[in-house]
Amino acid sequence: MKRLEDTSLYRICSPLGTPMSTRHHYLHCDLKESGVEWVGSIATKLCKLLKIAPPAVCQSTVQLFEDDVVEVWTRSVLSPSEACGLLLGSTCGHWDVFSSWNISLPAVPKPAPQPPKPPAPGAPVSRILFLTDLHWDHDYLEGTDPDCENPLCCRQDSGLPPASRPGAGYWGEYSKCDLPLRTLESLLSGLGPAGPFDMVYWTGDIPAHNIWHQSRQDQLRALTTVTALVKKFLGPVPVYPAVGNHESTPVNGFPPPFIEGNHSSSWLYEAMAKAWESWLPPEALHTLRIGGFYALSPRPGLRLISLNMNFCSRENFWLLINSTDPAGQLQWLVGELQAAEDRGDKVHIIGHIPPGHCLKSWSWNYYRIVARYENTLAGQFFGHTHVDEFEVFYDEETLSRPLSVAFLAPSATTYIGLNPGYRVYQIDGNYPGSSHVVLDHETYILNLTQANEPGAIPHWQRLYRARETYGLPNALPAAWHDLVYRMRGDTQLFQTFWFLYHKGHPPSEPCGMPCRLTTLCAQLSARSDSPALCRHLVPDGSLPDVQSLQPRPSFC
Repeated sequence: MKRLEDTSLYRICSPLGTPMSTRHHYLHCDLKESGVEWVGSIATKLCKLLKIAPPAVCQSTVQLFEDDVVEVWTRSVLSPSEACGLLLGSTCGHWDVFSSWNISLPAVPKPAPQPPKPPAPGAPVSRILFLTDLHWDHDYLEGTDPDCENPLCCRQDSGLPPASRPGAGYWGEYSKCDLPLRTLESLLSGLGPAGPFDMVYWTGDIPAHNIWHQSRQDQLRALTTVTALVKKFLGPVPVYPAVGNHESTPVNGFPPPFIEGNHSSSWLYEAMAKAWESWLPPEALHTLRIGGFYALSPRPGLRLISLNMNFCSRENFWLLINSTDPAGQLQWLVGELQAAEDRGDKVHIIGHIPPGHCLKSWSWNYYRIVARYENTLAGQFFGHTHVDEFEVFYDEETLSRPLSVAFLAPSATTYIGLNPGYRVYQIDGNYPGSSHVVLDHETYILNLTQANEPGAIPHWQRLYRARETYGLPNALPAAWHDLVYRMRGDTQLFQTFWFLYHKGHPPSEPCGMPCRLTTLCAQLSARSDSPALCRHLVPDGSLPDVQSLQPRPSFC
């Protein structure tokens, strides 16, 4: 058994490498209490002192996270100076735990870029239903306070609203609230006008946002309940899921596969494999059980890759142990893409967190992979942000030629202040030589103002069709690039985008020029921490002006 002095936890408590008795003025750390209880007590006090959340939420959140966080510290590769730098700042030490790293690409030369040709008139078109961020709240309760003090409201513990304000609506609420099961059932039972569908991509976040009070049992109940609902209403249509950041507890906590025992994610991956075994072949279930990702061939000529984007997440504290290509997932992705290129197949990638929201090295490596396999990669589909947007990829040499686009579909949940919604993609169909690229997409919503009227029946309606609304010649990367720069100078066009970005329920505050430029920059930023991608949005501006446009990750 390791002595405490050999662990990173001891090094954090003793960052200067001197006897403990002389270091209390740096960090008070009683070795007898230096485990979970000490960390938890300090974190709880800070949470309350800084008023990060109500006291009860602080207490519950810390209790939920403390054991895993201490486990991470004890396994961490941080040196004493890195630990001190992390905790006390650059005057104490240098923290470089997320230093740069690179995956290896095969020596096979990259083929010349070949943009897809428009399909012939009358060619088959496939329809793919895209579901993301369902966020079912088991404790949603009509009439409760939608504006409570907790991070999630409209619940049994939210209390009643003041007499001057209405309570939570029957089908959902424009506030920091998630959805009752009946709204998800309404969504799935009302899909008829949007179909029929050839397959479904479902990119995670099944449980609610009550992240301070979740157990593994709660998460598994959400997984099995919502999976059963999807199967009930979609029947024989194949469904291909991806893992969201809210599936685990604590939220965002996804250890790499080398973490074994009770701290591992095997409890979650095993349950997913069991719940989804009717949708996925054995080889996909095998890698799902190991790392939450998989690949399969849903039809001839098309390979689908489902990534576990939690291994790129800024919020996944397990990556403090080692953030270099966790689970070897990106290297595995390269192998899948090279094999698809060799076969002449096209590839779709699905995942939860968008690439532009990832840790820098992960994001830059993924960007490099997309650029290398631009001829093979036919579509990228993500969620997580809850709003309706996209991320354009460019060639690495000039950052000027659009070569791919990741579509970020809006959420089913209302969190925060949104209508419930879902997306349908039209894809070049199932025939020899198909490009399998996105031809167009449609977004459907439930207008909560109408649905919550007394006696109303919920009606899911098409909000818009992309090419028609934005005047796009096609749905290829260059068209989305051009749209961003058209919106920069066309206020009316941007306001249309802003309205649809929020699923038909934009905030009351207007989006002025700084807001507009930041929003447009996000559509160009498929690579995180890369201000050069937005340089043309402020052609006369300085680098700090461009840097200020960098979008901040949303808390979803």
